[in-house]
Amino acid sequence: MLTIFTIPKPFKGHIDLIQRNAIKSWLKIQPQCEVILFGDEEGVSEAAAEFNILNIREIKKNEFGTPLLDSVFNSAQKIAKNKILVYINTDDVLMGDFMPAIQKIDKSLFLLSGQRWDMDTKEAIQFDKIDWEEKLRDDIIKNGRIHRPSGMDYCVFPRHLEHKLPPLAVGRPGWDNWLIYRAKSLKIPVIDATETVTVVHQNHPSIYHPLGKEAKINFKLAGGFTHMMTLRDADWVLTARGLERPPFPRRIFSLISLFYPWRLLLALKRKLQSGTYNKNS
Repeated sequence: MLTIFTIPKPFKGHIDLIQRNAIKSWLKIQPQCEVILFGDEEGVSEAAAEFNILNIREIKKNEFGTPLLDSVFNSAQKIAKNKILVYINTDDVLMGDFMPAIQKIDKSLFLLSGQRWDMDTKEAIQFDKIDWEEKLRDDIIKNGRIHRPSGMDYCVFPRHLEHKLPPLAVGRPGWDNWLIYRAKSLKIPVIDATETVTVVHQNHPSIYHPLGKEAKINFKLAGGFTHMMTLRDADWVLTARGLERPPFPRRIFSLISLFYPWRLLLALKRKLQSGTYNKNS
């Protein structure tokens, strides 16, 4: 079984709707997963009580009051009841393909993630309807858009993974890209599950400025773009047949991206693409 942990925003307005959709979807997974909500934002403890799940209120925050991922990951690894952990943003819906995909992994140490589907959600998902997943998939095809490989909203890993995350702020850029770099540098297999796992990110307005102080602090703590990688750098692709190697050109790209001169060029490219590099900001 899995332990899913997350750091919710305050349960207010539209955020309340999409976070409830997400949590309910996780509780539909079979075999049933342990779910842990971290933080003391408005409505978190009430939601935990309502869904009969664990709430860990005491977490470390930065000077802006934003939760820090290293403390949450460390706490989850200590208290989780299960050997496999899933960190996921609280606006992401999981479906029935999630558990079967994880069960295909036969490695003792790994980091798994995948691209998400971005979609507007204005109503509560009717999980009591037998065809809720079918309707959601139809909606994805009509209205969804797959996110680029540089932005991941979830990761799956064994509890004993030594991530050594810096004190990066949740919801700000860079932490997921740094985690892939960390795994690659330790020769831990990175698995791209985009082909087999459908994760639906329910769109919402951003609450921070992409060129703001917290984003800059995250990039600095992570070591800059030379210490960040994306799903294009994955060692394996999870397919319906199991784990397969990526296409040869992608494997070559991933290999040379570990070498410093090439990493500098990639870092410059990613700065320009992300829009986070601005001398006047």
